[in-house]
Amino acid sequence: MKIIIPGGTGQVGGLLERALIAQGHAVIVVSRNGQGKNRVSWDGVNLGPWATEIDGADVVINLAGRTVNCRYTKENMNDMMQSRVDSTRVVGQAIAQAKRPPRVWLQMSTATIYAHRFDAANDETSGVLGGNESGVPTYWSFSVDIAKAWEQALNEAPTPQTRKVALRTSMVMSPDREGIFDVLLRMTRFGLGGAIGGGTQYVSWIHDHDFVRAIDHLIARDDIDGAVNMASPEPLPQRDFMATLRQTCGMNLGLPAMKWMAEIGAFLLRTDTELLLKSRRVVPGRLRSSGFVFEFADWSLAAHDLFERWRAARV
Repeated sequence: MKIIIPGGTGQVGGLLERALIAQGHAVIVVSRNGQGKNRVSWDGVNLGPWATEIDGADVVINLAGRTVNCRYTKENMNDMMQSRVDSTRVVGQAIAQAKRPPRVWLQMSTATIYAHRFDAANDETSGVLGGNESGVPTYWSFSVDIAKAWEQALNEAPTPQTRKVALRTSMVMSPDREGIFDVLLRMTRFGLGGAIGGGTQYVSWIHDHDFVRAIDHLIARDDIDGAVNMASPEPLPQRDFMATLRQTCGMNLGLPAMKWMAEIGAFLLRTDTELLLKSRRVVPGRLRSSGFVFEFADWSLAAHDLFERWRAARV
């Protein structure tokens, strides 16, 4: 198959590109610099020569959007919103004008669309969308607004011949440098892998192998469209998540951090505490009901595999 990946230069795009090429697919990454083999340029806003790659392609996987790992200033939040909405809109335009449109468009979204909650897990049917929770910072609702606008741009795209899937994605764990697992592991090895803000907030995650397998599953299943949760079926409280990671890498010490300490740390790291403190209790209802079986449903098993691969890559 010919697969086009707009915004495919980050961690998730990199692991998808490697896996899809290994499967024998022809992969084209659309990026802002567009330099290198199998790369074409775009600005993420306007139609251009890059759009000809979509005409005749089998699959589009749009991952474009400014990273959320930043301080949530007004400027950065606006960039996060516009980069997601604009890129989704223009990918939809490219598909709509194609003489031979792709049969499926997988569009990145986020598990952050769901409410901050502890009482029950969010699946695609009964899950509660966020934005109106009490007892959380008011600006957290902007992340939900971004997710809703992102999916709205997908839903409004006039692409009747192309099946559309919104990938409500949790943290994708891979051993790649500067990926989420790499950052968490380095914190843990420095003794900073303890509970944050009490650690009762849920962490939703997915192992990179299962993420790729789920993408394959969604490409193959012509009967699945709409929102799909890309998450392991076993989210767990942050304190347990980090305790497992400490045990996996042989680190006994894990200093806890109160909320005010997390604020200071997030400021120094130029990121935001929402990424640490929001309870994302998300489960993959539609994947499992469609017959998808996770190879790494358990965090302990996943963490061990990721750590061994992380260590092997650095020998």
